[in-house]
Formats: sequence, C-alpha cells, structure tokens
Amino acid sequence: MDGKQLQDQYKNHLSDFHDWDQKPHAEQWTVFTGNISERLSIDETSFSNGELYTIVSSKTAKGKKGTILATIKGTKAEDIIAVLERIPLKLRNKVREVTMDMAPNMAKAIRRCFMNARRVIDRFHVQKLVYDAVQELRIKYRWEVLDEESKQIASARKKGILYDPEVLPNGDTIKQLLARSRYLLFKHPSNWTVSQKHRAELLFLRFPLLKKAYGLGMALGDIFNKCKDKQLAFTKLGLWHNQVENSGIPSFESVARSIAAHHTDILHYFDNRSTNASAESFNAKLKAFRSLFRGVRDTPFFLYRVMKLYA
Repeated sequence: MDGKQLQDQYKNHLSDFHDWDQKPHAEQWTVFTGNISERLSIDETSFSNGELYTIVSSKTAKGKKGTILATIKGTKAEDIIAVLERIPLKLRNKVREVTMDMAPNMAKAIRRCFMNARRVIDRFHVQKLVYDAVQELRIKYRWEVLDEESKQIASARKKGILYDPEVLPNGDTIKQLLARSRYLLFKHPSNWTVSQKHRAELLFLRFPLLKKAYGLGMALGDIFNKCKDKQLAFTKLGLWHNQVENSGIPSFESVARSIAAHHTDILHYFDNRSTNASAESFNAKLKAFRSLFRGVRDTPFFLYRVMKLYA
C-alpha cells in the first residue's frame, strides 16, 4: 500500500484529527490540564527547521501517556505564561517542583505560574558549562599548535628541507594529541582506557593549565555525585568557587559567576536529587518520532499524533 495514501486516509477519514478540539490553535499551543502533577519538567525542543517549542511535561507519567502537560511555540516567557495560565490556579498551586535548565525565561514562567513550586536547575546543564570551559581551553591550545606548525612548515620550505613534526611516545603529534583528547576530558579518570590514560599523561605534562581545568571540572562533578547534604554541598561549592578564582582561567571564571548567580536553584537538586533527564529523554522520543516521518511538514497533524501517544 502506498504510504502517503495511507497517511492521507488516516488523517482525513480514519482519525478524529479534524474534530480535535485543540486543532485550531495546536500549532501555537496545546494544554492538557488533566496531566498536571506535583513534579514537572520544562524544556525546549525543535520540531523542524530549527523552530523551537517549549514542552512542559509530567514526571509522574514517566514518558508514557499523560506526559505532556503543554506545548508552546517559541521560548518567550510571556507566551509560556499566557498558555500555562489557562490551567486553573488551584491545580497550578499543587505543583511542588519543576526542573529546568539555566534559561531565565523558564525561571520567570515557573515563578509566575507555579508559585508554590521549587525551581531545580538541572545538574547536567551546570556540568556542561564546565565541560565547555575545559573544551574551550583545549581548542585554544589546538589553534596555537596549528598556527605554530604552519609557521614551521613555511620556514622549512624556505630552507628547502622537509618538515618533520614531533612525534610523542604514543604515536601522536601534538596536534593529534589535542584533537584526540576531546572525549577523555569528558570522562572520569577511573573510566579511561589504557590508551586514554597514556594520552592524558602526555597531554597534562605538556599543558598543565588544561590539567588544572580538567581537575576543576571533575571536582564539580564529585560535589553533585558524593554530597548527600545540601549544606555540605553549599560549603563545597563555595570552596570550588575559590579554587576557580585562584586558577586564572578566564572561561572558568565566567562559569563560576553563572553558578553563583543561580546557586539557590542549583542547590535545590540536593533536596530530592531531581534532574531534567526525563525531559531530555522525552525530547529524544519526539526527535525519533519526527525522523520516522522524515521531518514535520504538517505541524498540527504531527502534534495530534504526538498527543495520541503522550498526552
């Protein structure tokens, strides 16, 4: 059977898409009041052509039916608030916790719409900032090495000799060492393979500031992994902030200032160890569903099918 014809038959005759009560405004917003729960997540995702939608989901449903509370086109706080305020205040006041990233528009929407809810900034977004700072330093060194190599190649040509780059004991050139160290800098030393451990030793011997940056990144991860007490975590974050200030790494200083500005919502993680992983997992399901149909050409119909599965 022709797939396109079957889809058209389903859309126009077999399904109740044209009778769907949210069809007139589905492309702009949808709300499913009955799916509200005490613990929610909020995140943005892209359906097609980079068009962002904000998804508010219930953790209680665990990514199955009843997961979607609301979808809103765009990420502007005012638009999110306008849609969420369609949910009766009595129900919104029952929400006790909302996990989110560090976006200020999300924080504003939660503050206005779920006044009794604790805002929890996802720990993995915080750690990503730190990992990005480590990678920024690695990339900076890589460009410096590439620039120096270009100069040496040009100099060798002028002298009429063949340029022979330095080869390290593991077989990498310095340029390759920096390029191939990308993934090991995301991993804890206990998870390194033998070759990664050797590469890390060579890398940190050559670039001690990168070793310091990597150590700061792992130290922050250890705070989230090992601290059970919120007050202890607060103390350790303060000590970590002091280490960053003494490190002299500009990108880390920016990260530390961002963490300090959001430290209250970050520390709420230690109350229930809640993350935004459920929202990220649900976003992955939406993207897989989108790829199954080779993109989204008819957004209201795509949302209708999503709602049938998850709302």
